[in-house]
Amino acid sequence: MMKKILIILLKIFGAIVIAFALFIATVFIVNVVSNKSEEGKIKPYGQFVAVDGKNMNVLIQGKGKETVVLLPGYGTPAPALDFKPLIDELSPFYKVVVIEPFGYGLSDITEKERTTENIVSEIHEALQQLNITHYTLMGHSISGIYGLDYVNKYPNEVNAFVGIESSVPTQGGNDAPFPTETYKLLKNSGFYRLLMKLAPDQLIAPDVDDETREQIRMLSLKNTFNPNNLNEGENFGPNFKAAENLSFPRDLPVIFFLQANDTETEGWIPLHEEQVKNSVHGKVMTFEGGHYLHHTRSKEIAENFRKFMNEVK
Repeated sequence: MMKKILIILLKIFGAIVIAFALFIATVFIVNVVSNKSEEGKIKPYGQFVAVDGKNMNVLIQGKGKETVVLLPGYGTPAPALDFKPLIDELSPFYKVVVIEPFGYGLSDITEKERTTENIVSEIHEALQQLNITHYTLMGHSISGIYGLDYVNKYPNEVNAFVGIESSVPTQGGNDAPFPTETYKLLKNSGFYRLLMKLAPDQLIAPDVDDETREQIRMLSLKNTFNPNNLNEGENFGPNFKAAENLSFPRDLPVIFFLQANDTETEGWIPLHEEQVKNSVHGKVMTFEGGHYLHHTRSKEIAENFRKFMNEVK
């Protein structure tokens, strides 16, 4: 009798193991096939610029005399599509240039470390190639760190800095080990795709038409946890640390657009007020909204930025 029960239990266990193995294999195969098929469905936008022997994708919209250069937050899968509401608000008045750094959007992957120094010099090189020599830098999230370095390296080119929920060197929480291997496994196994399928509302996208949303989804699956994305995450600690000694040049106009009630970072608004306390033209504005403020508050951002620049003049 016991022997019979043991055989039945072993058979059940064996069936569970086989079913689990089949499930994992299916998730993996579906991901490989889907990646291949989506490659041909991603539509080009913008233009390629040669940087360091590779292609960096840049979108330019608007014919204004003055130029605004938009830089994305960490891991934004398709910056030029993510910034669409803001581009549409700014482009009637400015020439708007969206840079997609390596590993973002339609840009190539690079073998170079994702240090602030490399990222900043690549963005600068792209602008040089486009013959853009004077501009306002407008950066979201992590671009607050790269932007701080940038305005100190190229002070004669940058007219102003605009931070949209931009990171601050002293905000803390960036020295924890980055879980590269876990993310790699999620991507390569196909489980990241499965998670996106089961919870489609976790896709971070502005209010755009279905076709654009689908493009963002495919680019998200392509770019999230790619080698550059992971390496940039590994460099958070040193990149934030290196920015701790930097401050915005005193006479550079700086304006920050922040969410009014950030619950994640302690002292979010005071940290930014500290950054502009010595600026001749420094301002902090808050709006109701989330971290991706430019998805919901583009109109207010564009209007207040224009007003601010007119006051500076």
